[in-house]
Amino acid sequence: MKALVVRLDGFGDVLLAGPAVRAVAAHSSHVAVLCGPRGAEAARLLPGVDEVLVWEAPWEGFDPPPVDAADVHALTGRLRAAAFDSALVLTSFHQSPLPTALVLRLAGIGRIGADSTDHPGRLLDVRHRRRPGRHEVEAALDTAAAMGFTLPPGDDGRPRVLPPPDTDALTGHGPYVVLHPGATAPARAWSPRRCEEAVALLADAGHRVVVTGGPDETALTRRVSGDVAVDLGGRTTARTLAGVLHTADAVVSANTGPAHLAAAVGTPVVSLFAPVVPAGRWAPYGVPVILLGDQSAPCADTRALVCPVPGHPCLDEVTGQDVVRAVHKLIQERQS
Repeated sequence: MKALVVRLDGFGDVLLAGPAVRAVAAHSSHVAVLCGPRGAEAARLLPGVDEVLVWEAPWEGFDPPPVDAADVHALTGRLRAAAFDSALVLTSFHQSPLPTALVLRLAGIGRIGADSTDHPGRLLDVRHRRRPGRHEVEAALDTAAAMGFTLPPGDDGRPRVLPPPDTDALTGHGPYVVLHPGATAPARAWSPRRCEEAVALLADAGHRVVVTGGPDETALTRRVSGDVAVDLGGRTTARTLAGVLHTADAVVSANTGPAHLAAAVGTPVVSLFAPVVPAGRWAPYGVPVILLGDQSAPCADTRALVCPVPGHPCLDEVTGQDVVRAVHKLIQERQS
């Protein structure tokens, strides 16, 4: 059976869909993942994926493209030619799967399932109802199970990626802590000032520190690294970043893709978590995590991209020393 798994959001969203992808793969001869450009690198890291299809949907992302009839027609033709037998559409709790399901139906896919609050009409063959409070990993697995896709025996359902490469040439030898200062949305980011403070205090406490970031974050990583940390801003691919995170003693990150990548390679996470989305649904999953940040702040559950509260107190009241203490606790627990 040829199966399609759809997750049209960002890097971290696709990583969290990984266990559900493995469930589909356990019952399929071929699995393709349809994702947006921001999630493609993550999809290529997932076990069980035979093919990655990339398409930017006009109903997903912070800055979606305009609706283009020719583009939609090209996608439906591509999917029809692939002759998928079934499709699992995965979305966040606040998203509707129905626009995607319509495209899949037009592509001739015979069995389509998703979690949907809205009445799906004839767009879904399996309409799942998400249980309250489920983490995104668990909710995706629940939806897959509703379609008959269950994990194979021995699979613990945690996010995983393909084995990462050795990255000693990037990080240098010896133990280290990773700090990732960036985030896809400003409301989720710890301030550069606090990141600088944490790097300096971690170094003072005897840790080697590695600072990571994407190609558009090099100014930020350079500032945060100062003259005490290894600056890998713009120097890693998704795969090499997985290797850097895998070898770390702990990772310090906001609620953004690399935090979920750290969890997928089994590394404990100090999660600087702004409550604009619920931590119960979006915190790093399956590894030891210490959550920092005021989860009852006024911005809670707003899904704000820019902090609506002056001074960003939910995160900026977290100090560098708070991070050092959390890192030490995670390392001690890992060594015990």
